[in-house]
Amino acid sequence: MSRNVIACSTKWFLEAEKSVEFQKHDYIFITDKDELTFDHLIGIRPRYIFFPHWSWLVPPKITESFECVCFHSTPLPYGRGGSPIQNMIERGHKDTMLTAFRMTAGLDDGPIYYQRSLSLAGSADEIFKRLSALIQEMIPEIIETSPQPVAQKGEPYFFKRRTPAQSEVPKSDSLEKVYDHIRMLDADGYPKAFIEYGGLRLEFDQARLESDSLAARVVFKRAKCE
Repeated sequence: MSRNVIACSTKWFLEAEKSVEFQKHDYIFITDKDELTFDHLIGIRPRYIFFPHWSWLVPPKITESFECVCFHSTPLPYGRGGSPIQNMIERGHKDTMLTAFRMTAGLDDGPIYYQRSLSLAGSADEIFKRLSALIQEMIPEIIETSPQPVAQKGEPYFFKRRTPAQSEVPKSDSLEKVYDHIRMLDADGYPKAFIEYGGLRLEFDQARLESDSLAARVVFKRAKCE
């Protein structure tokens, strides 16, 4: 049985280690960037290295020496770059594609193994749970079928990684726009949607949109001095 590495820096996927489906294969989980070294990987000799979510750059020596599979939540080549879920929602998309592609030295430009539909409904936390479940299906499928990735087709469109300052609630008379803004940031590790009011910061989550109203939980905090 081949060994495979899963490199993940966010906890929303790490529960996969306990799933029955994952127990069918031999995985080594890496969560620390200092463990993802060429020498360490040579000792493991993985068939694949999967990256459900990784916050750091992967050295070219690793991507050139091992078959590295990255997962990106846009229909590549549309949406290369950072904050894919938030950028898709901000642009009004109701669904996206989860793309499994071979990692190369370029930015999200590697050939594609598979693409699967992913709903963008609900909070970011709910989306990540669906995303995790979909990746848990795709990883064993790739191991068992050894697909040949196909080059991306079409004109690339790039997203910029969002900054914490962009979490401020936009000035808008659209309930739908404000709802989308709150829910797309409602997950662990993301700066909450906020409004500055005097010396306080009001942070919002748990948004609920009805026909003519929007409700959300609000937490008052002291604004941080710049």
